[in-house]
Amino acid sequence: MHQHVALTPTHRADPRPASAVSHGVGLAGLAGLITWIFVARLYDLDGPYAALVNLLASGIPMVIWSLLVDKVHRRPSTGIDWSRVRPWRETIDTSLIKLVGLWATWAGIALIYATGRFYWEGNFRFAMWCFGMAAPLLFLLSIPYVIWLDRRLVEPRDGAWALGAWLTHTNNAEPELIHAHLRAWGVKAFFLAFMLAIVPPGFGEFIRTPTFGILANPVALANWLITFMFVIDVAFATVGYVLTMRPLDAHIRSANPYAAGWAAALICYPPFILMDQGGPLDYHPGTAEWSQWLHGYPVLLAIVGAALVLLTAIYAWATVAFGLRFSNLTHRGILTHGPYAWSRHPAYLTKNLFWWLSTLPLFTTGTLVDAARATLILAAVSGIYYWRARTEERHLSADPVYRDYSAWMSRNAPVPRFFRWLGGR
Repeated sequence: MHQHVALTPTHRADPRPASAVSHGVGLAGLAGLITWIFVARLYDLDGPYAALVNLLASGIPMVIWSLLVDKVHRRPSTGIDWSRVRPWRETIDTSLIKLVGLWATWAGIALIYATGRFYWEGNFRFAMWCFGMAAPLLFLLSIPYVIWLDRRLVEPRDGAWALGAWLTHTNNAEPELIHAHLRAWGVKAFFLAFMLAIVPPGFGEFIRTPTFGILANPVALANWLITFMFVIDVAFATVGYVLTMRPLDAHIRSANPYAAGWAAALICYPPFILMDQGGPLDYHPGTAEWSQWLHGYPVLLAIVGAALVLLTAIYAWATVAFGLRFSNLTHRGILTHGPYAWSRHPAYLTKNLFWWLSTLPLFTTGTLVDAARATLILAAVSGIYYWRARTEERHLSADPVYRDYSAWMSRNAPVPRFFRWLGGR
């Protein structure tokens, strides 16, 4: 007697490439975050320290899951051979040179922070306080960590070592190794400062917002839930920038080497942001929020509010899917699960749809010229995110795993197939 099992065409002939991150990592972090949010709201813990605890509440479960369940530290992609531990005397010279390169990198970052007045204003002052408090501990812990790790690395002479060798004139170092090292730390220094700066405001706003009667107000409910989605997004992204570590298989394989990729990304973030209030790509003048246009239409308010919450939820999900690996401008393993099985760039897609739906630029509080201007400028903003997506694809396409994933997406994923249908292909 034969048992017939129905298989989908995808499973039968065209399986999706494996993801570098499991579903469980993000779910573990999300469970920890929600638990802390519940405690924080229960006891009115809305300050910056509570916001930092939120990072621990999401990060620690992800580390535990990664090590105990997924056993990521055993993957060959870590570059670690746990079965071969060298005597410390064999690697100590390499480790000391690497520490010189690492400390020189940190000193350069500190000089940039200290010089840039921007980093000592507004929310960025909190990020600088965090770095100042963490710096002595990181300096001390880097010594045993580097010595311990170098004994287990297949190739301990990485970019930090190359920079140290160049600074100390002790060995010939490949310039590309140094450049790759500086690009990776440049990404981390720029974006981690920004992420830490925005951790407390969103967390505090969500904790402080009263919820009595909120179910009867679709606008208030939507805004509260949207804030919660951004709390999730910011927490996971910040943890991702902090835990770029080989034993977690979350290290940076490569940072985007293309100037166009850096330009497309940096103009979306302060201090270079072009879309901010008063900036050249500020599309808000002459417009109003969705809640104003739909005022007096409760059903439409509820529908649009639900759509905006859904878009933000997908946006947050796209960050949660990274687990410990979120980072702009870097390759830290190819994701193929969650929203990345539907779109190559789910965060960019949902973010831009959110802006179009919440702003409704075709409506105007001014003149038809204002409406046309807002629509064209928002279209330009969406164009920048398309540019970002293309530069990221160019960078990641150096990895054959990404090329396989991209090809699979073209054949099977709903969003690429929809756009092909629109284009008549």
